[in-house]
Amino acid sequence: MTIEYLGNKDLLNVHKTAFLASSTIPVDMILKCYDWAEQMRKEWKCVISGFSSHLEKDVLHFLLKGTQPIILVLARQMYKKVPEELQPLIENGRLLIISTSATTRQSKATAHARNHYICELADQIVFVGVTEGSSLHPLRDEYNSKETKI
Repeated sequence: MTIEYLGNKDLLNVHKTAFLASSTIPVDMILKCYDWAEQMRKEWKCVISGFSSHLEKDVLHFLLKGTQPIILVLARQMYKKVPEELQPLIENGRLLIISTSATTRQSKATAHARNHYICELADQIVFVGVTEGSSLHPLRDEYNSKETKI
């Protein structure tokens, strides 16, 4: 695995809560996740995620409005140009972007490797919408000691 960093590497030393959401989420969980993101923001807690599923992107949107640290882990090569909405966070030390693959596009294999990497780094993990057939199911089984509910 090729690891590349951009941003504040000191964020690797803070308590991190991973947020991993399946692509299919029960409707009643969506609002709970939004509330959870608001709470993480208010409590100034670092969230680590790939922020690639629809719900993960929504959670990132809530987190970007706060001042807490964020770690974004890519399952592809590092950005050639950091997205405009993330640039201020890099500049003020709130964001660390980690690339876990040299490939130009995310694949199922690189996403799985990225999610495993996130689970390794995290102190706690929130799994949302994980069912028997979900690609996150084996990770939830492997890292159940770190799992926290929302």
